[in-house]
Amino acid sequence: MVDGTSLTARLGQLGRVGIDDILAWLRAGRRWIAASVVLCLIAALFYGVTAPRRYTVYTDILIDPSNLNVVRDDVFTSNPQRDAQLLEVESKLRILTSRNVLSRVIDKLDLTHDPEFVKPGLLSPLWNLISRREAAGDDRLAAMRALSERVDARREERSFVVVMQVWAEDPERAVAISNAIVNAFEAELFQSAAESAGRVVKALNDRLEELRRNVTEAEQRVEDFRRARGLQLTNGEPVSARVSGELDTQVLDAQQRVIQSEARYRQMSAALAERRVAGAAIFDSPTMVTLRAQLNTLKQQIGSIQATLGARHPQMVTALSEQQAVEAALMREARRILEEARAEFERNRAALAALRRKADDAKSTVFSDNEEQVQLRNLQRDARAKAALYETHLARTQQISERQQIDTSNVRVISRPMVPKARSWPPRTLVLAGTAGVLGLFLGVGIALGRGAWRYLHAPGQARA
Repeated sequence: MVDGTSLTARLGQLGRVGIDDILAWLRAGRRWIAASVVLCLIAALFYGVTAPRRYTVYTDILIDPSNLNVVRDDVFTSNPQRDAQLLEVESKLRILTSRNVLSRVIDKLDLTHDPEFVKPGLLSPLWNLISRREAAGDDRLAAMRALSERVDARREERSFVVVMQVWAEDPERAVAISNAIVNAFEAELFQSAAESAGRVVKALNDRLEELRRNVTEAEQRVEDFRRARGLQLTNGEPVSARVSGELDTQVLDAQQRVIQSEARYRQMSAALAERRVAGAAIFDSPTMVTLRAQLNTLKQQIGSIQATLGARHPQMVTALSEQQAVEAALMREARRILEEARAEFERNRAALAALRRKADDAKSTVFSDNEEQVQLRNLQRDARAKAALYETHLARTQQISERQQIDTSNVRVISRPMVPKARSWPPRTLVLAGTAGVLGLFLGVGIALGRGAWRYLHAPGQARA
């Protein structure tokens, strides 16, 4: 056994190795170099023949962080800041390769029964007989692991475009998986948005029930207050105010009638006192017209008799007696009309007094109703505010409910996957052979130099042999 001092001394001898020594070592190990190259070529060719083929397809997806503005005042707000938009795209990129999306693909393509994704072991049939349920779970887990290893996605620099690559042992299978992932991704985004909107709708519905009760209670308080106080409204106004206004109009009309009837009565009284009944037009009645006509006829007869027969003629006496009788009848008719005018004046004055009392009572009722109307308006304002809040929440709930049925995610495939013509792995035979030859050459050179250095350290004299 060589001690540490001699080993250090021998390693120091490597510093005296020259180019001639290295060339000699390579010539001595040329068989090892050739053998390494040949072995690497054989191994590469064997791997190229036996390794499973991989066919990779690429899909370009544009993930716009600004969702489609289908619904005004949407549940989700879009942030215009670029950093926030990039974070949103990265989040959706993570969803693209998430287990939820891959699980949808496994179910759609039935990958749990695909030998490419679930490779049965030697004891798998026996294990399935023992525990079928656990075997099914293991198959799904195996398919999930295999599919997640075959899917990769990345975002292009300075863009919202995501490139997804999927490989499979069959080129058409790779295209089918890629399309299924895109469809599952869009379905997952829609379901996520729908579930979020559904949670908002559920919360709003719970709130709506409380708001509906509040509106009903507020409106019931308004009706109870109006019923208890006897308030009647017409076009938003208390009936007492309208009645009071009508009574004021009736009072004015009654005052006019009183003034007119009083003036008529006074004119009649003055005409009767001055004995101007026959010529006063204020005394107007059918009887008065007849008596005036008779009086005029008698006056004409008296004038004619006086002119022809004289003042003492018996016809003159008879005519004067008839004139006095007609004049007495005129006075009686005038007094009767005067009594009617006085009675009408008294009725109008009594009606005016009654209307004034009713108007005063109505005004006091209006004042009382106005005070209660203030309280009623407060209750109505509270009811209207709660009703407006309820209607706003109801409209918003219906809008968000419709939003659940609309897909507003702005995701678009800009490059569909195409069936590849060549495999992506393993490399072509020429490339694989060239790489294997280079690796074999380096390996053989390393072995040759190692053997030469070992012999140089242990047998310096024979190192060049």
